[in-house]
Amino acid sequence: MFPSASYSERRHELKTKLSTGILLFPGNEESPMNYRDNAFPFRQDSSFLYYFGLDFPGLTAIIDLDEDKEIIFGNELTIDDIVWMGNQPTLKEKASQVNILHTAPADQLSGYLASALKSGRPVHYLPPYRAETKIKLMGLLAIHPALQEEKASAEFIRAVVSQRAYKSAEEIEEIEKAVELSVRMHETAMKMARRGMKEVELAAEVQRIAVAAGGQLAFPVICTINGQTLHNHNYGNTLKSGDMVLLDTGAETALHYGGDLSSTFPVDPAFTPGQREIYEIQLRAYHAAIEALKPGVSNRDVHLLACRTLAAGLKEIGLMKGDIEDAVSQGAHAMFFPCGTGHMMGLDIHDMENLGETYVGYNEQPRSLQFGLKSLRLARPLEPGFVITIEPGIYFIPELIERWKSEQRFTDFINYEKLERYRHFGGIRNEENFLITVDGHRLLGRPKPVRIADVEAMRSEK
Repeated sequence: MFPSASYSERRHELKTKLSTGILLFPGNEESPMNYRDNAFPFRQDSSFLYYFGLDFPGLTAIIDLDEDKEIIFGNELTIDDIVWMGNQPTLKEKASQVNILHTAPADQLSGYLASALKSGRPVHYLPPYRAETKIKLMGLLAIHPALQEEKASAEFIRAVVSQRAYKSAEEIEEIEKAVELSVRMHETAMKMARRGMKEVELAAEVQRIAVAAGGQLAFPVICTINGQTLHNHNYGNTLKSGDMVLLDTGAETALHYGGDLSSTFPVDPAFTPGQREIYEIQLRAYHAAIEALKPGVSNRDVHLLACRTLAAGLKEIGLMKGDIEDAVSQGAHAMFFPCGTGHMMGLDIHDMENLGETYVGYNEQPRSLQFGLKSLRLARPLEPGFVITIEPGIYFIPELIERWKSEQRFTDFINYEKLERYRHFGGIRNEENFLITVDGHRLLGRPKPVRIADVEAMRSEK
C-alpha cells in the first residue's frame, strides 16, 4: 500500500467534487473458477483500490457526503475462515490502515442505503463490470442489472476520472517498476525464441517472470505468429523459419499498477528483406507519434499522424496509392491499421475503461463511427500527468482484404493486386509507455529493443 495519507487525500479531494448523497464503492468478491472454494486469483476493483487501498475480498465502502462519514462494511473471519486461510487483520485494523474510523457488518449496508434513499438522498455508483457486483447492486438498490450502466452516476464518474487520469509521483514510480519488469519479459522472449518451440513456451516464461517478481500479468499474454489478429490468446502454434512473433505483454506489481509493451521479432536470427521493409514503416509511424507527444496536443491528432505516416510508407512500396491525406480522411489506411494508436494506463491497462471511454478518452465529445478511427480509445488533448501507450501497427488481415476487395472499397487508394502477395504476412506492432510532462513527454522504464539492429542483436544472444 501507499502511505495512508495518500488515500485520505484522495478521498478528501473526491468529496470536494460532489455535493450530496452517498458514494458507493463495492469491492470485488472472490470469483470461482468451477466451484466456490476454487477461485481465480483475487483482483480488487481499481477505484476501490485508488480510494481505499485494501486488497481484500468482501468489502464495500461508502463516503457519506452529507454526514461527512466514511465507512467500510465487511465481515470478520470465522474460525473456519482462519483454519482455511490463516489469520488476517480484523475489519477495524484493515480500516485503520487507510485512516477510516468507522466500520460495520456487511448486513448493515442495505439498511444504511435504504434509509438514505427514503430520505431522498442519492446513492452514486460507478458502472459495474462483474456479474457478482451487478447482483449485489440489484439487492442493495433494486436496479435490474440490465439498467445499472445507464443509471450509474455521471457526476461520480466525472469526479473519479478527473482524479485518476492524473498520476501522482508515487503512482508513476510504481508504473515504472511494472514497465521495467515488462521490458525484462520482452527481452527474455526475444532471446529465448527458436524454431520448433511452441508459442505457449514463450507465454509461460513471461508469465513466470511476472509472478516470480511478486506480481501478476497485467493482462492475458498475446504471443503469436499470427500477429494480424489483434488480441490473439491462442498459443498452439509452432515457431517456424520465416515467422515473426508478436508479443504483447506486461507485468502488474503487487499494488496492481501495470506495464503494457509490444514487440515483434523474427524467429530466424534476422528479419527477411520483406519483413524489414514493413517493420521500418511501422517504426517510422511509431517514432512520429512519440515525437508529437506534449501537453495540449490532441491524441486524435497523434493517431492521425501515425496513420498518415504508415500510409505514406505503404505508398512508397506500392501497397497504397493516391492522395495520402484523402486516403486517411476517408479511412482507407484502416485496411492495414484498424485500431487506435494508444490508450491511458495506470491501475487498469486500459485505464478506467469500465467507467466509459466517452468520459475517459473523449471528454464527452462525439466519437467517430468510421472503421478504424472508432477504435481509438483516447482522443482528448494530452495533459501533464497522463500515462499513455503508443502502439501503431501494420496488419494484413486476410478476411478484411477479401471483404474490401470483393466490395471494391477504396480502389483509388489500395493496390489490391500487390496486396495479394502479403495476404499471409501477419502483423507488426511496437509499444512503449509514456508520461506526459509539462514540456513534452518521458519514456517510462528503460527502452526495450525496438530498432531492427537492437532486435536482431537480442536474437543473436539466444
